[in-house]
Amino acid sequence: MSTKITVAVAIAMACLISVSAHPSHATETTIEQMPEKLETQFALSALPPAMRGQATVYLLDPKKGYRLSRQGSSGVTCLVERTVWEWADFRNDIYIPLCYDAVGTQAHLKVIMDTAALRTQGMGAAALKAEIENRYKNKTYGAPEKAGLSYMVAPVMRALGPPDMKLHTMSMPHLMFYAPGITNADIGAAPDLSVPSSLLYPFIDKQGIAEQSYLIQLIGAAEKAKIMADERTLLHDLCAYRDVLCLSSKMTH
Repeated sequence: MSTKITVAVAIAMACLISVSAHPSHATETTIEQMPEKLETQFALSALPPAMRGQATVYLLDPKKGYRLSRQGSSGVTCLVERTVWEWADFRNDIYIPLCYDAVGTQAHLKVIMDTAALRTQGMGAAALKAEIENRYKNKTYGAPEKAGLSYMVAPVMRALGPPDMKLHTMSMPHLMFYAPGITNADIGAAPDLSVPSSLLYPFIDKQGIAEQSYLIQLIGAAEKAKIMADERTLLHDLCAYRDVLCLSSKMTH
């Protein structure tokens, strides 16, 4: 996702999403280098375990952008997104682990990587947003050429989310199917933050621009519980690394 929430746009119900709120603005915007092993594990946690061994991994050098850490063979690429261009706001506490299939790597993931590079080159947040939008307009970027999906089944992420669409640390494993130009009206979906049952089924999330629209499908409660149990060590290590990545003890059980 990202994967990117804005990917959380309407995924807001306490029965399906565990949320730990933190201050809405970071006091420092300089991105810190994550330990390589931890960042790799975090990025790959966005994939089902059986797919991780064949995936490509990119790690972020805050001074240069993303670098290839491991070349995979499946066409799936994973990283931890730290800058969301749609927000026009630079922070140092965004953590969105996500993976794209081959077609999404060429379309959506390329935008994420270019965004990181432009930030390291000194472009401001508002200018960066305008630049990405312009690249979509001039067809430098475009929607994926065929159907596919982004995997975002990690046990934790930190991004905009419910109940107030501010920054939260949350557990929200889900899948994002490419749906450029599609709206909730097109599929008859009616997601409503006040009606949890309306979010049990697929709905559309437009992430800044129509080309970046996705059909969101949350992972079921039983599957989510297994993810949380299987990734207990990763959750502990992330929390030990930085407190903004901590879920409350109640949320991890």
